Amino acid sequence: MHLGNLRTAILNFFIATQSDGKFILRIEDTNEDRSMKEYADYICKDLDWMELRWEEGPKVGGPHEPYFQSERGKIYDKYYEILLKKDLIVSLYLNFLF
Repeated sequence: MHLGNLRTAILNFFIATQSDGKFILRIEDTNEDRSMKEYADYICKDLDWMELRWEEGPKVGGPHEPYFQSERGKIYDKYYEILLKKDLIVSLYLNFLF
C-alpha cells in the first residue's frame, strides 16, 4: 500500500472511531491500466495487518455496496440525471459545444 493511502486510512479510521461513525473501505479502481484485483487484496491485507478493521467494504459487505468505484457508475448516473433535471448542473455534452 502506498504510504499516502495508509496515512489517509489511519486518519479516517480514527475520525470514524472518535465520532461513532463507520470506517468504510471503497477501492478506487477506475484506472483500468493500473487497477488489478490483487492490488485490492493487498490493500485489504495491509489494512488488516495494521489492525485497521473496516466495518463495511470489500470482504465484509454492508448496505452501501458496491465498494469498487468502477462498479458504482449506475449510482452516479442516477444522481447526475436528478441534478440535470433540477437544473443544478449543465450537461457535460453542452460544455463541449461552447
